[in-house]
Amino acid sequence: MAEFLDLESQDGVRMPWNVIPGTKQDALNAVVPVSVVYTPIKHFPSMPVLNYTPLRCRTCRSVLNPFCIVDFAAKIWICPFCFQRNHFPPHYASISDESLPAELFPQYTTVEYNSDASSSADAAVPPVFLFVVDTCIIEEEIGFLRSALAQAVELLPENSLVGLITFGTLVHVHELGFAALPKTYVFKGSKDVTKDQLLEQMSFFAKKPRPAVGVVAGARDGLSSDSISRFLVPASECEFTINSVLEELQKDPWAVPADQRATRCTSTALSIAASLLGACVPGSAARIMAFIGGPATEGPAPIVSKQLSEPIRSHKDLDKDSVPHYHKCVKFYDGLSKQLVHQGHVLDLFACALDQVGIAELKTAVERTGGLVVLAESFGHSVFKDSLKRVFQSGDYDLGLSSNGIFEINCSKDLKIQGIIGPCASLEKKGPLCSDVVIGQGGTSAWKMCGLDKSTSLCLFFDVVRKESPEAAMQATSNQFYFQFLTYYQNNSGQMRLRVTTLSRRWIAGPESIQDLIAGFDQEAAAIVMARQVSYKMETEAEFDPIRWLDKALINLCSRFGEFQKDAPSSFSLSPRLSIFPQFMFHFRRSQFVQVFNNSPDETAYFRMILNRENVANSVVMVQPSLISYSFHSGPEPALLDVAAIAADKILLLDSFFTVVIFHGSTIAQWRKAGYHNEPEHQAFAQLLRAPHDDSDLIIKERFPVPRLVICDQHGSQARFLLAKLNPSATYNTENYNPGGDIIFTDDVSFEVFLDHLQRLVVQ
Repeated sequence: MAEFLDLESQDGVRMPWNVIPGTKQDALNAVVPVSVVYTPIKHFPSMPVLNYTPLRCRTCRSVLNPFCIVDFAAKIWICPFCFQRNHFPPHYASISDESLPAELFPQYTTVEYNSDASSSADAAVPPVFLFVVDTCIIEEEIGFLRSALAQAVELLPENSLVGLITFGTLVHVHELGFAALPKTYVFKGSKDVTKDQLLEQMSFFAKKPRPAVGVVAGARDGLSSDSISRFLVPASECEFTINSVLEELQKDPWAVPADQRATRCTSTALSIAASLLGACVPGSAARIMAFIGGPATEGPAPIVSKQLSEPIRSHKDLDKDSVPHYHKCVKFYDGLSKQLVHQGHVLDLFACALDQVGIAELKTAVERTGGLVVLAESFGHSVFKDSLKRVFQSGDYDLGLSSNGIFEINCSKDLKIQGIIGPCASLEKKGPLCSDVVIGQGGTSAWKMCGLDKSTSLCLFFDVVRKESPEAAMQATSNQFYFQFLTYYQNNSGQMRLRVTTLSRRWIAGPESIQDLIAGFDQEAAAIVMARQVSYKMETEAEFDPIRWLDKALINLCSRFGEFQKDAPSSFSLSPRLSIFPQFMFHFRRSQFVQVFNNSPDETAYFRMILNRENVANSVVMVQPSLISYSFHSGPEPALLDVAAIAADKILLLDSFFTVVIFHGSTIAQWRKAGYHNEPEHQAFAQLLRAPHDDSDLIIKERFPVPRLVICDQHGSQARFLLAKLNPSATYNTENYNPGGDIIFTDDVSFEVFLDHLQRLVVQ
């Protein structure tokens, strides 16, 4: 495992197969797809930043890298992707074996170009934050939201521009640039407003007439900067105005009959926000931050009717296709996502309600623009408050929010790109590199990433297209596949950067290749690639059965790479490189990504959105949570994710990414209730109680969205958060279980039974 982590810390790359199956048939037999999980702007302390423009290949436009063959005498370099011979320009005249430019150093496979270093960062367009706030919530929630937003406004970067839209039955666009008198433009929530109507009604052309031709887009194209600064005001100037608007923020004044839901026009408000930004600041780093406290019932995309007699959609309703509004909503937000991607703007969603708010419908707009998403029960909950603070936090744990990204791939001609599952949108750049098979955002070799941060990770899928016999291939070319990933983006200080990562991986073909493939197998990365693929299939394929598909894949993988004698289950063994993979699949089958029972469509959409944007280490914790045990006898130590880990005299710390659980055994809980930890002679007990809290604080500090902290005792109601994740090796049917331990009331099979069945099926 360690060598894969080293590769990740150098390039931000994890691959299931670090030795790649060399022919199309070999790749199919390998079960887990040839794929890469790549974190485009991962923070590397030792990465060189080069203040000049990159040197590109004449034919395929790939960038000079350490895998190029260089002829120092003739000043020529040969591109490893298309074998084109390129001449070095005059300013590279002094290069030699001894004096190499940084991009040719063998250890610098990832470099960053800052070609606009000469232009000052002050000239950069400031970031824009447009708050879209729901007012159809109870007074108490409005109070929580008011204080959270006031705090956020204080943390905004000085040079950023701020706008405010509030909505309920009507949409109010606040004119913050006129501090002397609060002024708002009001739009009817049930009516969709076009961009032209918006500009007309908000008197954008009062002083400067509308241009006769062309598109209205910002101060350069038809709008006066005075009219833009009425609605988008520098944070340093408008703190007082925005706070006074927030202080007077009232619950939506329209009466709600007892048998109806509030009239909430979420879709109209988001559409107006997108059009406003599209007219005022197209192409700049702008974010719409939507704070929503309930289901949309009005406008072009309601998720449920106003009548309380109509229940809000569940997974069963979606499966039966009996939801009247669902397809209309998805179509509307699909259109909104295209508009936002075209403008280069991001939609962030903070959904805080006990009811569903429509994340399942909004998913495409948030995911394609690379937006952040946070789901909590209330605006007063620490999950929401701390996550919002983290968005604007600078320093060690800042998110490194960047914008306006374009991601491009170049690879060897024996590989083709199937697509990406992750927060990006296809730019439809078709070409010889695109495969006919499309997974996720495919049919292109370039993608738009309107918003990205230090941990945003994309999962790229490749097709191996070589068909010929391995002997002929071995003589024909070197046995390396090359990949190059280019990420153009605007960092949080406004500079445009180009990050270039170039990789080379050995390929191998033929029947003798199995041991080499196993040696390069990264089981964590493989589990996450399978998880993303299954989540994607569950959303896009109507009759898809995830359990059957996963079981079939696991059986095929084990029968191809395991060692066994036919019909003898006890002879089955897996190499240590593969041995944890069945365990990952067992926990993934039981996880909230596959078992949607007991989760709403919103929760499922939320979990999948986070799975699709996080790196391998974080995603593994979602699939198979980590468990640490604390006791008097030993320091903190990792424990098996099994009910057998529970003991009366232990404290357990479970990290399942979305929740962190501190679980006290029954004896520990009794001592704590008796107050022993407050007595001076029981300092050791006080330290034991404190240790898991210190460790959980570290986890919470580094994570976004901030996880929910659950502190519970054995046999308490909240213990379910832990029990639901454990392998049920002792259930109510088990004869003997350890005293002081616990049992799980379930009919699910345990991992031992699962493995037993797997072995029997593999050796048949």
